[in-house]
Amino acid sequence: MHKSETDMSQDSDSNDQSCCSSPPLSNKQDSSDDMKKVQRREKNRIAAQKSRHRQTQKADTLHLESENLERENASLRKEIKQLTEELKYFSSLLSSHEPLCSGPALTQPAEAVYTTFPIPPHICSSRFQH
Repeated sequence: MHKSETDMSQDSDSNDQSCCSSPPLSNKQDSSDDMKKVQRREKNRIAAQKSRHRQTQKADTLHLESENLERENASLRKEIKQLTEELKYFSSLLSSHEPLCSGPALTQPAEAVYTTFPIPPHICSSRFQH
């Protein structure tokens, strides 16, 4: 039982088709490499996006912190100005009171001396209340 030439040609055609229907090994490898490249690019794109988002959040946080520090700085400068005014007032009060204390004995009680000087309203802070 020999195969006829037509049978052989059909066998060779079917062999050719089966060979061509599945890609050769190098094509499969190229396709796999392409998929890996696409996946790597997508992963890199997502990582870059996350990095940019983190940078933006960090910049926003620093901006808010800077604004808070500016407000605190302004508040502290205002307090320094107020304390400097109080220092000037108490220094003048002390210098005007020193001649009264230089004698051997006071003729008036201490409360009477202090109440003769007007106290500015900005000095009546809670720190000086008893």
